[in-house]
Amino acid sequence: MRRWTRAASVLIAGTGLLVTSLAPASGQTTSGVVVTEVLGAITPVVSGHLAAAVEQAEDRDAVLVVTLDTPGGLDTSMREIVQTFLNAPVPVIVFVEPEGARAASAGTYITMAAHVAAMAPATSIGAATPVDLQGGEISDKVINDAAAFAASVAERRGRSVEFAESAVRDGTSITANEAVEQVVVDLVADDLEDLLVSIDGMTVEVLGEDVTLDTAGVTPELYEMSTLRRILAQIADPNLALLFLSIGTLAVIYEAANPGLGFSGIVGAILLLLGFFALSVLPVTTAGVALLILAIALLIGEIFVPGVGVLAAGGTIALILAGIFLFDGPVEVSPPVLWPTALVLGGATTLAGRAALRARLMPATTGPGTLIGRPATVRETRGGSASVFLDGAWWTARAASGDLQPGEGVRVVAVEGLELIVEPIGVSNE
Repeated sequence: MRRWTRAASVLIAGTGLLVTSLAPASGQTTSGVVVTEVLGAITPVVSGHLAAAVEQAEDRDAVLVVTLDTPGGLDTSMREIVQTFLNAPVPVIVFVEPEGARAASAGTYITMAAHVAAMAPATSIGAATPVDLQGGEISDKVINDAAAFAASVAERRGRSVEFAESAVRDGTSITANEAVEQVVVDLVADDLEDLLVSIDGMTVEVLGEDVTLDTAGVTPELYEMSTLRRILAQIADPNLALLFLSIGTLAVIYEAANPGLGFSGIVGAILLLLGFFALSVLPVTTAGVALLILAIALLIGEIFVPGVGVLAAGGTIALILAGIFLFDGPVEVSPPVLWPTALVLGGATTLAGRAALRARLMPATTGPGTLIGRPATVRETRGGSASVFLDGAWWTARAASGDLQPGEGVRVVAVEGLELIVEPIGVSNE
C-alpha cells in the first residue's frame, strides 16, 4: 500500500512539473525597437503622427522610442498624446535629446506619460504652466485642472507628483540629473544607443501585463512622418501662415483691381485657405485674428476707396500687430519675415489702388460709352427723332434740346439704350 502511495505521489509531482514547464510565462518580451522623432511645437499633426507610430510599433511587436525636443504646444493635442501613451499596447519610451533639448510645457506631460522616461545630459524638463492665448490671466480653475491632470499622469507612472504640480503651478523646470534624483524620469543616457543598452532587461507594465524590454543590440527601425503629415506640419508654421495670408490677400486685391481671367483670384483663394488651415492648427489669439481681419479689410478697402494710402498704411500696421499677437508662446512669427511682408503688402496695395483709380478715370474703350463726344451728321428727321450714321451703323438720335435738321452736324452727349442724345455743333457742308 505504501508502495502505491509513493508511486502516486511521484506521478502527481512529475505531472505538476510538466504542466508548469509547458505553461506560458506570465510576462512578455519585446522583439524590436521603432524610433520616431518629435521636434518643435505639439500640434494636431504631431498627435496624429504619434498615434500612427504606436500602431506601427504594435504591428512590429516592438518598443516605441520617441525622441523629443519641444517648447510646448496645444493643450488638446498634448492630452491626445498622453491618452495614446497611457493606453498604448506596447512600451513607450520618451527620450529628451539631443543635448540642449527640452521637454517644456506640453512636453513635460508627454514625457511623464511614457512607460520609461529618459533624458540626455544638458537637457531640461518642466515649465508646464498653462498659457492663456487670449492674453488674459489664467484662472485658478484652469491651473487646478492642469495640475490635477499632471499629478494623475505622474502618479500613474510612479513619478514625482510634487514636481508635476510644481511644474504647473510654479513653472518649475529642472535639469536631467535633478529629474532622475526627484524621480521625474528614470535615467540619463548619452544617446540612443546608450539608452537601448540601459533599458535592456527593464520590466514595465503595459495594460496590466509585465513586459520585459529586450533592446540591447537591436537595430532600431526609423518611423518617419508620412508625406502628407510632413506637408501639413510645414504648412502649420507661423511664418508660412502669415505669408500665405498676406500673398493670398494681395492676389485677391489685384483681382479686384483688375478683373480678368481670374488666375490671381484663384491663387489668392487657395493661399488664403492654406493660411486659415495653418491658423486652425497653430495656437492663435482672438486679438491676433481680429487684427488680421481688420488688416485684410483695410487693404481691400484701399482698392475701392484709393487716396493717399491711409487705408493701406492702417492695414500694414494692423498686419504687423496681427503677426505679433496672433501666435503666442514658443510659436511665433520671425521679425525678418513679419516686417518686410507687411511693408511689401502695404506698398503693393497702395500701387494697386492707384492703378484701379486710373483705370476708373480713363475713358471707356468699348461699349456705348465710347460714342460720347463723337461727331455725326443728321441724315433725316421724323418728328422729334432723327437718323445718324456713326461707326458703320445707323442710330436713332434726338436732340438734348430743340429740333434737329437734316445735314446738321451734331455731337453725341449721352446714350440711352439704343438712342443717341445729341447737340448741334454746326451745319455740315454736305
